[in-house]
Order: sequence, then C-alpha cells, then structure tokens
Amino acid sequence: MVKFKQMKQDKLTELLAPVVEDLGYIFWGIEYQVRKADALLRVYIDHENGISVDDCATVSHEISGILDVEEPITMAYILEVSSPGMDRILFTAPQFEEFIGNYVKIKLNHMVDGRRKIKGLITSVENQVITIKAEDEEVTIEFDKIMRARINPDLNGVNK
Repeated sequence: MVKFKQMKQDKLTELLAPVVEDLGYIFWGIEYQVRKADALLRVYIDHENGISVDDCATVSHEISGILDVEEPITMAYILEVSSPGMDRILFTAPQFEEFIGNYVKIKLNHMVDGRRKIKGLITSVENQVITIKAEDEEVTIEFDKIMRARINPDLNGVNK
C-alpha cells in the first residue's frame, strides 16, 4: 500500500508541479490520502512574497482543469491548495538543505538508533543523508527512511 501511495504521489507531482510553476509559484509538495468514501489531494504552494487565499484559488482552478482532463484520480476526491506554513512538511532532501539550522520533527519508516521518531536541529545534508543534532548526539538518516518530516518552529526558544 505504501508503494502504491508513493507511486500515485509521484505521478500527481509529475502532472501538477509544472502547472504550479508555470503560474509563478513554487511547488512545495503534495499529500494524497485515500479515505473510506473519497480521496484527499492537498497541494502545497509557496512564493517569495507569501501565499494568499487568492493564490490558492488561482492554483486550485488550474489544477482542477488538469485533473478533470487527465483523470489521474478515478474516485471522488477533495482538492485543497495551501501554503506550507511555518511548520511545513519537508518532502525532499533539498528542502532539508534549505532549512539547515532549523528544528525538525521526523517520523521514520524503520528504526534508526533505536528510534522511530527524532526531534532535533538539521545540521547538514549530503548525498541524500540528513544529519540531525538530537539532544546531545548527532543522528544521520538516509532520506528514503523518512516517512514524514515537519519543521518545528522555535517561537519561544523551547527547542534549545
């Protein structure tokens, strides 16, 4: 099931990323979830000037047209277009690189150093290997072992 979900996300990314980028936005990533009665497709977009509700509506309209023509989702679905926000999900190793020096929460596919969850500071990214300073130790994680990663904004200095 995980492999199928990843294949579907990859196909949707390949289809939708050029549309988003042609509109002048950064395609940040997607989440695709099959639910009981339908599916949820959440597309994250970004822009150097931020994202407004109008930006989301513009992208949603264009994406809807592509999805109607190409029909990559055969069941009923809900489309959401959103800004990634401050606590954004990291979908790619280059995104980790962009956020070196920030705190992150990571959920892993498999145990790494006896853990499936890691919280810490992103210290480096090299050849798809992410290094996190978690507590008093450095943990290295291969990108493909990451199930989900999200920036953990340090708004009150509590991550230190």
